Amino acid sequence: FQGTVMAKFARENLNVKAVAILRDVRNAYSVGLADFFSESFVQRGGRITADKSYSAGDSDFKSQLTSLRGGRPEAVFVPGYYTDVGLIARQARELNLTVPLLGGDGWDSADLFKIGGAALDGCFYSNHSSMDDPSPVIRGFVESYNQAYGTTPDSLAALGYDAARVAAEAIKQAGTTEGQAVRDQIAKIKGFPGVTGSISINAQRNAVKPAVILKVAGGKSVYETTLAP
Repeated sequence: FQGTVMAKFARENLNVKAVAILRDVRNAYSVGLADFFSESFVQRGGRITADKSYSAGDSDFKSQLTSLRGGRPEAVFVPGYYTDVGLIARQARELNLTVPLLGGDGWDSADLFKIGGAALDGCFYSNHSSMDDPSPVIRGFVESYNQAYGTTPDSLAALGYDAARVAAEAIKQAGTTEGQAVRDQIAKIKGFPGVTGSISINAQRNAVKPAVILKVAGGKSVYETTLAP
């Protein structure tokens, strides 16, 4: 879903026609997002200028970035984790590859900005929620989390919170904690008001809900837009 969402965002919101991909070849998450992004981007009339790889833990990405730069992409999709993305952003700017980097929820960490600094300004990534959202559901969650832990929650905290609330609602509806009964009630969840959006469980047992696009600016992530499934 995130790969497809970012392809839609690149084509329709950024009006980008040519994108390069830099994926973590040993990580199923990164490979999956890259594959779905590539497929959806091409279907929407875009062009993949190059598709290069690295392995998590690498510290020198200049060879791949130099090769990507040669194709003159308008953006680079980097569906990795923040530890690698921060370094990739810095090295890209050092090589005068100044186009926006795009990514997924693996970017979501305060440490992303400590590693990447100003090199990340103007980049975008998909996530499950924005802690800046003014909705009462999110404001209540952020305030409660901050009181309990003294910090602002990230998207994984929001997902955990929603998962617990969905389970609790299913137990309430089932009137029991018996496994099959709870499972059947979870499968019936539709339009549940979660912190990460309205949640419905589909036939494949996946949570169908919106994705939020965040823009990096001034060392923090700011809300850009919401894209529905």
